[in-house]
Amino acid sequence: MKHITIKGATIPALGLGTFQLENDLARKITVAALSEGYRHIDTAQAYKNESGVGAAIKDSGIDRDDIFLTTKVFREHLSKKDFMPSVKESLRQLKTDCVDLLLIHWPNPNVPVTEYMDQLMEAQRKGYTKHIGVSNHPTALLDQVLATGADIITNQVEYHPLINQTKLYTYLRGHGISLTAYSPIAQGKVLGNPVLKGIGEKYGKNEVQVSLRWLVQQDSVMAIPRTSKTERLKDNLNIFDFELSAEDVAQIDQLKKDNQRVVNPSFAPDWDTVS
Repeated sequence: MKHITIKGATIPALGLGTFQLENDLARKITVAALSEGYRHIDTAQAYKNESGVGAAIKDSGIDRDDIFLTTKVFREHLSKKDFMPSVKESLRQLKTDCVDLLLIHWPNPNVPVTEYMDQLMEAQRKGYTKHIGVSNHPTALLDQVLATGADIITNQVEYHPLINQTKLYTYLRGHGISLTAYSPIAQGKVLGNPVLKGIGEKYGKNEVQVSLRWLVQQDSVMAIPRTSKTERLKDNLNIFDFELSAEDVAQIDQLKKDNQRVVNPSFAPDWDTVS
């Protein structure tokens, strides 16, 4: 397993995402993932499965310090009044005193960046989280985040071979911030892609494994594929025994020209556009 080391954090480059997994299934999948060797688990208040994830970790028999656990503050909890109570409730649900990474899940135009970042930094000072970061923040908002002096380690965003995140990725690298890729297989849209399929055939891998390998082979990129099927966990993890050639990467890089975004809720910010 490759690890990313950034600002004092050492994080497995491949983790488990739990979006859309209800509590019981989240618990089952997390238990299975941990037994397969996953040590990076991602959840969120909005997923309503923190208690399932927490129970899986607690019952796994694995030392809590060996698991990198991320959760995210819901956009409706970003105000000073609601922020810290929501974090304490997350810790209670997760059955832990501290998460490894606490993220702002989505920006909220009704709460100033300075207000929610002050609260995020305060949560870190209180020891509720070791590291802090954001999610779904385009470069214009990242400018405001960094202006607060916050030492964020990642921006978790949609990233896969079919979307163009060149502007955002370049910005993050320029500021020493990692990128955590959610929906790393475009919620299944990479399946059947002839370029990814052809490359995979050279290595005895499928389109999903090629996509995940393309991500983790990049500097300071992590991926958190979500699956509801335990048998897929091993496949997703089985990406560290081959390496894409420069030619393979160049071919995959061409796929971003279609710029397919699969996650774009009505409350999303103005995304970075790439000319």
